[in-house]
Amino acid sequence: MNLLLVEDDQMLGESICDGARQSGWHIDHVGDASSARLALLDHLYAAVLLDIGLPGESGLTVLRAMRASYDATPVLLLTARGQLSERIAGLDAGADDYLVKPFQFDELWARVRSVIRRSQGRVVPIFTYGDVRIDRSRRVVTRAGVEVTLSAHEYRTLLALVERPGRVVSRDHLHDLVYGTASSVESNTIAVFVHQLRRKLGDDLIRTVHGLGYVIGQPAA
Repeated sequence: MNLLLVEDDQMLGESICDGARQSGWHIDHVGDASSARLALLDHLYAAVLLDIGLPGESGLTVLRAMRASYDATPVLLLTARGQLSERIAGLDAGADDYLVKPFQFDELWARVRSVIRRSQGRVVPIFTYGDVRIDRSRRVVTRAGVEVTLSAHEYRTLLALVERPGRVVSRDHLHDLVYGTASSVESNTIAVFVHQLRRKLGDDLIRTVHGLGYVIGQPAA
């Protein structure tokens, strides 16, 4: 399983990465909020280790953007701020747990394992449409029982539509859900993802409502 570490302290980041690899994890390391957002767009992670005190934008902005785009990846906050108000702010923003610096690495990995276990134990609906099955707890998509490999962008586009069955979602809204409202990526990229999803999962899965957007299932009257 892959982890993402968002930590601007290079020495601490390297120590965490070394420990992760020795413990059998694959880990990516970035040092700021913008790099974290790009990594989250391009990859699916088992968990994110997120420092709050990043240069420029706070780690909490990354967390809020994740939750606003329906990214439920477990997040463990790493913070030098031990105040109760800071911990509450992090949990309210959608963090699964937090760890105050300095910490012991054994506790860090125990908490990582814990947030991943809790996320896997969540009761999450399984969506089916014809022979397409989406297991959201494991982020696995199958067609006729065969697993279909989707990019992170394709999966998030599919999930944004799956969570709104029968509702027409505009390209602009899908763009915001997949990329975040602050992204400058052209909204026509959504059409590319929809095309790829149709190619992999069948033309009848996602319908185009001309002039309005896309929908899974029959549009509501």
